[in-house]
Amino acid sequence: MNNYFELKININPEIEDIVSDIIFTNFDCEGIVQEEETYKDLEMTSTTKGTLRVFLTSYPVNLEEILKTERELLKSRGFTDNELGSWEITLDEKENQDWSKKWKEKWTVTHVTDKIAVVPSWLEYHPQKDEITITLDPGCAFGTGTHQTTQLCMKALEKYLKKGDSVADIGTGSGILAILAKKLGAKEVYGCDNDETVIEVCKENAVINNVSDIVFELNTADKLSKQYDFVCANILHFVLAEIMGDLKNILKTGGLMSLSGILDEKKDMVLDAIKRENLEIIDTLSQDQWISFVVKKTDN
Repeated sequence: MNNYFELKININPEIEDIVSDIIFTNFDCEGIVQEEETYKDLEMTSTTKGTLRVFLTSYPVNLEEILKTERELLKSRGFTDNELGSWEITLDEKENQDWSKKWKEKWTVTHVTDKIAVVPSWLEYHPQKDEITITLDPGCAFGTGTHQTTQLCMKALEKYLKKGDSVADIGTGSGILAILAKKLGAKEVYGCDNDETVIEVCKENAVINNVSDIVFELNTADKLSKQYDFVCANILHFVLAEIMGDLKNILKTGGLMSLSGILDEKKDMVLDAIKRENLEIIDTLSQDQWISFVVKKTDN
C-alpha cells in the first residue's frame, strides 16, 4: 500500500471550513480532522483546535504557493491576518496503516435539531420516532452537517419550508441541504455547485438517502432561468454579496431564501446586498460566531 502525506496547518478556527474547502479543491485530499480533544476524568486536557489535520493521497505539488495565493485572495476579500491565522504548515510522509479510516474515527452522529440528525455512512444509528436522518459520506465535498453555517440553513429549512415547495441549493457541496429539503417534503429539488468534483458525491449521497430524483449539476446561479419557492445559499459572505442579484432572480415573488456562511463581523456586506436587492429580512439565526438571514422576495 502507498504511503500517505499528513499536512497540519495552523489557522483561525473560525474559518476551518473555508480552509477545508480550499484543501479539498486544490489537493488529493481523502479527509480532514478539524479538531481533536483529549479528556481525563471528564475534563478536557488538550485540544488541536486551530490546527487542521489533513490526509493527502499524493505529494501536494506547489503546496506553499497555492496556500499563499488562496490566503491573499481571502485578504483581498476583506479577511484580516488575525481572522485567517498564520497558515503555518508541517508536512510528513506516513506509512499506510489504514490511514484512509483515521479521519473517520472522530466523526459521530450530529443532532442538528430534535428532529434532524446527520449520520456518517459508516456508523449504525437507530433514529427516534419522527426523526429525519441524513446518511452522509462527505467524500471530497464541502458541507458535512457539523459546521454552524450548514446547521443554520438546515434549521431555516425545517422552520420555513412548506411541503410541495420547489427548492434550489446553490453551492450544494455534499448535497446535504438539498437532501434535507426533499425529506422535509419539497416536491422538486435542484442543487448546483461550481466544483465539478462534488457533483458525483452529491448524487451518491442522494442515492444513499433514497432521494435520487434530486437534480445535481455543475452550474452557477447566474446561469439559471427557473424560479423556485425556496433557495438555499450557504456560501462565503463576499460571494453572497456578489451574487445576491442572481439569487433574487431565481426566487419566486413571495419566496424565501436562506443565506448562510456569514461571520458576524462580516454581516454588513451581506446586509448591504440584501438592501440593494430590496429583499425583506424575516428572520435572523445565529450560532456561535456565525449568522444567517432568511429573506423574502416581495417584488421583481
